[in-house]
Amino acid sequence: MSTPTKRRKPNSYKASPQTVGSIDSFFNKKKNETSGNARDRGTAVNSPAAARPPDGESTGPGHELTDEELARKLQLEWDVEDKARAQGSVKIGESNSPESEDWKHERNLVNGYNLVPDTAGKPAGKHQDSIDGDIKAPQSPTGLSNGKDTLALQSTASAEDAVSLTVPFDENPLTFDPGKYLPEIKRYWANHGGDALYGLLTRCFVLVNSTQSRIKIVDTLVNLLRILIEGDPASLLPAVWLATNSISPPYISLELGLGGSAISKALKKICGLDNSGLKALYDKHGDAGDVAFEAKKRQSFTLRKPKPLSIQGVFQSLVKVANSKGTGSQDFKQRIVERLLQDAQGAEESRYLVRTLCQHLRIGAVKTTMLIALSRAFLLSRPPNASFPITLQSDLIKLKKESLAETYSRGEELVKACFARRPNYSDLVPSLLEIGISDELLVRCGLALHIPLRPMLGSITRDLGEMLTKLQGRDFSCEYKYDGQRAQVHCDKNGKVSIFSRHLEVMTDKYPDLVSLVPTIRGESVSSFILDGEIVAIDPVRGDLKAFQTLTNRARKDVDIGSIKVDVCLFAFDLMYLNEEELLNRPFRERRELLRSLFVEVPNQFTWVKNIDATSTDSETVLEFFKSATDIKCEGIMVKVLDNLPRSILSQSSEGEITKEATTKAGKKTKSKSKANEKTGDRDKGTRRKALLATYEPDKRLDSWLKVKKDYNASADTIDLIPVAGWHGQGRKAKWWSPILLAVRNPETGSLEAVTKCISGFTDKFYQANKDKYDESSDNVIDRPSYIEYDGHPDVWFEPQEVWEMAFADITKSPTYLAALGLVDEERGLSMRFPRFLKIREDKSIEEASTSDFLAELWRKQEARAKPGDGIEEGDD
Repeated sequence: MSTPTKRRKPNSYKASPQTVGSIDSFFNKKKNETSGNARDRGTAVNSPAAARPPDGESTGPGHELTDEELARKLQLEWDVEDKARAQGSVKIGESNSPESEDWKHERNLVNGYNLVPDTAGKPAGKHQDSIDGDIKAPQSPTGLSNGKDTLALQSTASAEDAVSLTVPFDENPLTFDPGKYLPEIKRYWANHGGDALYGLLTRCFVLVNSTQSRIKIVDTLVNLLRILIEGDPASLLPAVWLATNSISPPYISLELGLGGSAISKALKKICGLDNSGLKALYDKHGDAGDVAFEAKKRQSFTLRKPKPLSIQGVFQSLVKVANSKGTGSQDFKQRIVERLLQDAQGAEESRYLVRTLCQHLRIGAVKTTMLIALSRAFLLSRPPNASFPITLQSDLIKLKKESLAETYSRGEELVKACFARRPNYSDLVPSLLEIGISDELLVRCGLALHIPLRPMLGSITRDLGEMLTKLQGRDFSCEYKYDGQRAQVHCDKNGKVSIFSRHLEVMTDKYPDLVSLVPTIRGESVSSFILDGEIVAIDPVRGDLKAFQTLTNRARKDVDIGSIKVDVCLFAFDLMYLNEEELLNRPFRERRELLRSLFVEVPNQFTWVKNIDATSTDSETVLEFFKSATDIKCEGIMVKVLDNLPRSILSQSSEGEITKEATTKAGKKTKSKSKANEKTGDRDKGTRRKALLATYEPDKRLDSWLKVKKDYNASADTIDLIPVAGWHGQGRKAKWWSPILLAVRNPETGSLEAVTKCISGFTDKFYQANKDKYDESSDNVIDRPSYIEYDGHPDVWFEPQEVWEMAFADITKSPTYLAALGLVDEERGLSMRFPRFLKIREDKSIEEASTSDFLAELWRKQEARAKPGDGIEEGDD
């Protein structure tokens, strides 16, 4: 008696003369086979234990499709596709890869359960250019398909990328030898198209995610990058983008635009889950990637032979998703997502694919880590066709720890400086592949118009006293820190204007009024420039500042200049580029003088930040200036060093600071810490920070710029709130509740009125304790209570039982939160900006928590500090 395997079409490149039965006949035959026949065939696959429900009949809530049921479902879909394809209306997926002998052997082992479309008659070709390419079935001379696609089950165990698992990426880069592993890896890649496979990247992600050691993370990334540099340089840039959880820089609008439903649909279809099964997994794990991992892991068989994903293929597919617009784009994106998950080899690839699609990779490879890894990788490796110098591992391993750190540091600072000036891996990585770590990088990746540089940032100080201590003996400028949106304005000699946010996003379309203003403010001697400033909502007649909340009411893009209702003023405070020349290395006093002398002020539209120049002895003057800033609704003040010290004084100052610090601090702990710092080179870095250079340092947070904000002030108001609900955290916080909803008491009605969500001020230890206290299985988690006034839908509701002391920046009117509704506004409640947890008030019961009346009083107090007419007026929105 012939078995189903013998009757099936052989897996060769020549069409079989045999006809192939449908999958229904295959499974019916399987049900009638005896266990003895199964042993004769040598298969480990068991017959289905129960009959399948009739086609189209629901299997009931919570039912997970068996492999047989899922295969039947897909066969029906394929039948429809076959008919449409025969009419020339549909193109469906095919594999361009030749079938290996290993695959044939594996298919024979599972005795025909291999849900793979037949590939007879197809020519061998490169593995894949991208996941979603149009793929045609073989055509007969009449134009019809040679035969219907047939399905067979394959064990998922055979789909793992075993070669990548053998590479010890977490080894010390000074002992790791890419040449030891590349021959085998490249042979494996050659069998699947020749490009570096996504499994290699996944292997790195798994190792990085398994450690919290920053050194281990960097080492793992360095070794991955070296494998790609030496083995497949073309895959290096896509790998860097994928590892940094992005596909383009922020100033290039390239967003995936995928909602959770697209990923959910794909998981349900590919893994055979239903709604309740998917929800159960998400409720348990809280992370979409972990859900995909569990769903894939539970699959004992896969449908169709997976085509190993390449790094370039995954990246190109994501770019296609991001570029897909217009009618039918959602269906197109859905097909790409499904094909990615279908071709994922094993549970880990599924996990990181889904996290990538969600734009939440969670491996800790932040920008700084990747830049360090790139600099070290190119110090040790170069592409096969490159000739730039590298350093031998044997030379580096001989260096002492401090010398090695210094060698690493030179390359790291160069790469970081390049990326700070031109923050685009698509500029940086090709240059590194061509010239390596060299000074020419700064030329190739220097400042450029219409490409934002990463802004310089200020360090936080808790009060004015701390600020004055840090700047003792130095001249500095105090500036109002306006409550607006930071803006970087670029203009070239042709008059083209670009405006970027602090996070490098394009805001040009949001502020057409500022774009039209540029010709007016640019002086006659100015041809091109890059300036830094703050955009603030303002009364165009009186010049009164308005709150940040008012500015947020302006549309984000495609703003019609004739329909603008929220007027703004640009307060300029720095100039980084002028007439084709960088000004970053000039002191702040000189940059400020150029800004104010060469640009034209336009009242209530373009002006300079208000400032005073002072020294640490002018404490009373500085205090009065700080109070005047907070009185007009500024966030506080920025304090900036005006001049660089002369080089001789700078050297003496640095030595003096080291001596003073070494002699004034006593105790073994301080001495040992000082020695450790000297060994690692941190002492030098600390000295440079204390030098307080007045240059503009892109993407650095230095004590040369200090910010003193009113909400950091120890004397600022606080409020006692009740935690009442929470949401599942995202990313690193997936196992905790974050954010947490807080409420005030309404003493008149006895209800609790939601006022804000908080994610700031919590430690990991606190998060864990809070999750343990409000565990979903405990009595502290309740059904939605009727006495809490909130229209949102948290994941869990807490039993109100404790009081938290909270700090905040401002109290604002809100259409979302209902706290104090009717006390200051008949249509809007009150909320708080930048709430920050301080401590649990163990001495207070919930009956002693702050009331809505108290919240309203804080709002009135805040408004009273402002000058008359500075408040948000009705109708201004």
